[in-house]
Amino acid sequence: MSSQPALLPCVEIEPAGPARASVIWLHGLGADGHDFEPIVPELRLPDALGVRFLLPHAPSIPVTINGGMRMPAWYDIRDLDLRTRHDPVGIARSQAQVEALIAREVERGIDPRRIALVGFSQGGAIALHTALRHPQRLACAIGLSTYLVLADTLAAEASSANRDLPILMVHGAHDPMVTHDRAVASRDRLVELGWNVDFRTYPMAHEVCLPEVRDVARMLAGQLGGPDPS
Repeated sequence: MSSQPALLPCVEIEPAGPARASVIWLHGLGADGHDFEPIVPELRLPDALGVRFLLPHAPSIPVTINGGMRMPAWYDIRDLDLRTRHDPVGIARSQAQVEALIAREVERGIDPRRIALVGFSQGGAIALHTALRHPQRLACAIGLSTYLVLADTLAAEASSANRDLPILMVHGAHDPMVTHDRAVASRDRLVELGWNVDFRTYPMAHEVCLPEVRDVARMLAGQLGGPDPS
């Protein structure tokens, strides 16, 4: 029997023609897959890329920092202490769920080199965590207003296939939830471990702005149109 987890429910947005690439986009804490649905047309990606968007819904779990209230979350957040706040069991569960979505896209004929992982805040943490450890070469990873989780294990767990993975991190200079300094520290850790990171800052809080969307679109367009795997 397969140990692969059940597929997460997703908002799926199909391209006008045959799908040739996929973007798996993870929402933030307390949101759902519909949160970034309006962003997809704003990306204005060329039809020729044939990009399918998957916007999964995180499971609803108790979140300790919010008084144990159940809400969509990729992992529990225990407290404000960055050294102890993250839930390694939940992170591993979400990683496996994202990897199951990647596997399903491969089964549907998408080359892994044309699969991008994108996420906002907590979803961005899972996108980066998974992409850097995934055994198949992916197209790129994009983290919006996010940070690294379990950074201490990354050097040992990193996949050789994604050692040169293009990474874009975008962040608000005035973010009160995930501070800019925390994002910079995550960028610096990635650079220390050998990745090239395109890091961009915008005059905003914990949100999304149009210049950021344009930068994300350029990254996706540049990385999803790679050589035909045939």
